[in-house]
Amino acid sequence: MRMQYELEYTLNCSPKVLFSRLSTPEGLSEWFADEVTVADDIFTFNWHKALYRARLIAIKENKLVRFEWTDTEDRNTNFFEFRINVHDLTGDLALLITDFSEPDEKEDAIYLWDTQISDLKRVLGI
Repeated sequence: MRMQYELEYTLNCSPKVLFSRLSTPEGLSEWFADEVTVADDIFTFNWHKALYRARLIAIKENKLVRFEWTDTEDRNTNFFEFRINVHDLTGDLALLITDFSEPDEKEDAIYLWDTQISDLKRVLGI
């Protein structure tokens, strides 16, 4: 049974700059997948010639992007989400990621996100 987990990364950039990297095929291709294309609301992610499709199901400018995998039946565990949170007191920007994994694969999934966020930081110049 897949379990939900949430990760938080502090990024020193503007919400607008980050949002474009989370919500557009061009931005996602820079760090998230080898290539990303979109047709209507279906994003196709290419990782090492393996294709995965996800529907963009929620978007709030400079705040939230949620994708739903099209090949997973369980609606409760078939999405991943990016949330941008700017702390009121400090002004720090946090990227919150919600995802799901099998319990025995959680450590590997977190490592993969850590690697991808390192790529995102490089693209953002931070």
